[in-house]
Amino acid sequence: MEVSLITLCENTAGRTDVLAEWGLSILVEVDGLKLLLDTGYGISTVHNAVTLDVNLKEVQKIVLSHGHADHTGGLREVLRRTGRIEIIAHPDIWASKYVSRPGEEHHTYIGIPFQPEELERLGAFSSLSEHPVWITDDIVTTGEIPMVVPYETIDSNLYVKDGDNLVPDPLADDQALVIKANFGLVVVLGCAHRGLINTLKYAREITGVDDVYAIIGGTHLFRADEERIERTIADLKEIGVQKLGVSHCTSFFASARLAQEFADSFFLNNAGTRLTLP
Repeated sequence: MEVSLITLCENTAGRTDVLAEWGLSILVEVDGLKLLLDTGYGISTVHNAVTLDVNLKEVQKIVLSHGHADHTGGLREVLRRTGRIEIIAHPDIWASKYVSRPGEEHHTYIGIPFQPEELERLGAFSSLSEHPVWITDDIVTTGEIPMVVPYETIDSNLYVKDGDNLVPDPLADDQALVIKANFGLVVVLGCAHRGLINTLKYAREITGVDDVYAIIGGTHLFRADEERIERTIADLKEIGVQKLGVSHCTSFFASARLAQEFADSFFLNNAGTRLTLP
């Protein structure tokens, strides 16, 4: 089995002819099936698809890792290219999501910047599930990820609207895409809000495969303290990850530490990156 990935949106650009944009979108192709994990924040996914000779009309399904705007803001423009297409996600993607930032008096809305009716008019139809969704015998979404690792916690500055009140967002909608390849698991992350190691543990549980060959995408270590980063490194080594391509919400410090520890197994997965596994 061959797994191909093209990163269409990411905070940084790996080529002079692609746009960088805060967010993430990764095209995944396995045995002829083309899936798009997330759609970035705005125009970069569509722009970079043209530059990278990616025909979005050939995408057969969209998987949303969670309902934040930097992963869903490109939906309108992507749907204008794909036409009618299934979107696989957790039901909580439509929750009203907010962030509290230092120095800002009011909370900022960071949820999906569209109404579902508009996306439906553009051809989207949704398959919403809290549970893993098997897209093929070898490709599955994690669905809601159990929080079992003590040092992995949800950011305390993220909120969701409950009636007239804002309450802490458990990010139940955070999920990853897992490919059960014959050389080990390939785990494609959106943001890993519920924890990188939590995600990997659950991916192994739902697939019945212990070997994790590759991790690609956002690790949400950009707010992690040094202790959490070191414990994450120790757990990644114990799991035996062979390729680690980080994106988006990882941070310079965490990326540098991961690069030190994983050497040739590590790379920065930025906009324009093409990867064929194994």
